[in-house]
Amino acid sequence: MAVDLLLGLQWGDEGKGKIVDVLTANYNIIARFQGGPNAGHTLEFDGIKHVLHTIPSGIFHKDAINLVGNGVVIDPVIFKKELDNLKKFDLDYKSKLLISRKAHIILPTHRLLDAASETAKGKAKIGSTLKGIGPTYMDKTGRNGLRIGDLEMNDWKEKYRNLANKHESMISHYGVDIQYSLKELEREFFEAVEVLKSLTFIDSEEYLHRAQNDKKTILAEGAQGSLLDIDFGTYPFVTSSNTTAAGACTGLGIAPNQISEVFGIFKAYTTRVGSGPFPTELFDEDGKRMAKIGNEFGATTGRPRRCGWLDLVALKYAVQVNGVTQLMMMKGDVLSGFDTLKVCVGYKYKGEEISHLPYNIEEDNLTPIYKELKGWKEDLTKMSEEAQFPKAFKEYIAFIEEEMQVPIKIVSVGPDRKQTIMR
Repeated sequence: MAVDLLLGLQWGDEGKGKIVDVLTANYNIIARFQGGPNAGHTLEFDGIKHVLHTIPSGIFHKDAINLVGNGVVIDPVIFKKELDNLKKFDLDYKSKLLISRKAHIILPTHRLLDAASETAKGKAKIGSTLKGIGPTYMDKTGRNGLRIGDLEMNDWKEKYRNLANKHESMISHYGVDIQYSLKELEREFFEAVEVLKSLTFIDSEEYLHRAQNDKKTILAEGAQGSLLDIDFGTYPFVTSSNTTAAGACTGLGIAPNQISEVFGIFKAYTTRVGSGPFPTELFDEDGKRMAKIGNEFGATTGRPRRCGWLDLVALKYAVQVNGVTQLMMMKGDVLSGFDTLKVCVGYKYKGEEISHLPYNIEEDNLTPIYKELKGWKEDLTKMSEEAQFPKAFKEYIAFIEEEMQVPIKIVSVGPDRKQTIMR
């Protein structure tokens, strides 16, 4: 059985958690393939709002198996907190949560390294979540990281000590003053590791291979967004993993020819958390209004999100890179009440008009070219079918479909799983 992918097409925070939650009923296995606790997937149902960071978004569905893949980096302390938060839901998570032995572990000293590195950069900082993600992936590619499977070995504490000592030496080289008690951090870390060891560790690529042979349906869940991809994003203001479709292959051990549908999720406008270029960013009342109505604060960091008009150039780029087969538009309801909507359809780049994403999208080199569309006044949050949509909203959807040449199959008109309209 082929594997379907679900990816964010912007700078993250597109609403992936909600859509995974909606789609989970169709799948036997939900698998996270990259990123770590820098992700924040918000689920809202039955009047309850819940944020997941590392655990896949299918955990609230009774029959779904949830797999944390080899491409994910895991902080045992945050993972334990996530498990603790699930206890109030009376879930039997031990029977439906599996972790790849090849997933790398975030050490307390990884977080300290992250803080030291970001502090040392001063004004040039990239807006890290300070979760230790970057340093962990650096150790992974440097071939000296600690992995989940190591916890089953007798010498894992020795491996831990050697790596932590190396990190402390590196921290001292940054020459910045970060206050910490490693002993206290380690106490919390070792406690959390014991909880982690009570879960089921698996050879995930073999598990998924067998699942495919057994005709199980599998949904691979991405974290962050395509424009944060280490190779294809707005470097250096990116994450440390491949957030695009290619990352699902390396982050789960799935062959490229086994990928079927690629679901691409985007907001009806654009947001970004942290530093980095953002061609359509708004600094006026329109931007403030989007932020307020859309409740635009990072699910992981709590930082306010920067808001701007929909950028179709960047969206088309993400659709191409990922091979998106179906689009899903989130937060259309936030745009209700604007008389006129703007959509970026091209850039003026170094004096010429272009329609693709160039190497550098800093504002010094680039100006967005906008097309104006009519807005709508109606409140979309109470609507339950497409026939109720106002004419201008239908035209907005049709325009995006025409530009992307990919159908929009789901339109979200509110945060609750019920406010999801299939087309």
